[in-house]
Amino acid sequence: MKSRVLFLVSFCFLSVAACGGEEKRPVAPVVTQPPPPEPPPPPPPVDDGKNPNRAQLNIADDIRRACGIADEDAYFDFDSSNIRPQDRKVLSQLAKCFASGPFAGRRMGLVGHADPRGEDEYNMLLGERRATSVKGAIGAEGLAPDKMNTSSRGEMDATGTDEATWARDRRVDVVLAD
Repeated sequence: MKSRVLFLVSFCFLSVAACGGEEKRPVAPVVTQPPPPEPPPPPPPVDDGKNPNRAQLNIADDIRRACGIADEDAYFDFDSSNIRPQDRKVLSQLAKCFASGPFAGRRMGLVGHADPRGEDEYNMLLGERRATSVKGAIGAEGLAPDKMNTSSRGEMDATGTDEATWARDRRVDVVLAD
């Protein structure tokens, strides 16, 4: 009997030693690299009059007068979402005017337009991108996004027949929204 007990104890000891003796390997630490720096923004494109993303901001007269925006500042060029530093003054005036000025509590409408060249669907999308771009820039100046509506008329209101008049078709109108 002693030998049986000794055998069982030895068997159990060896079983535990065989199963539990697995060696744990060290885990290599995870080294995180900082993300690479973002490349500088590309230089603004040269205005050759042929860029379909080129547009003007057309501010309604009642908004311009109430917000104190001078006639010469009411129109400015932008390229998609690329707003020039000198344009920020007008955008800031619009943001303040609708956030805490004469139009506080009112909504701003941003209506994108395109010239008649290109497919109808493309021009509708282009007008919407222009309006959205201006909305983002005015939002960055402090006006809450829910105070601005965007829409597109595409080429529906286009009147241009050559490059000089098509340039007037490529715009975003700033109006009072209902």
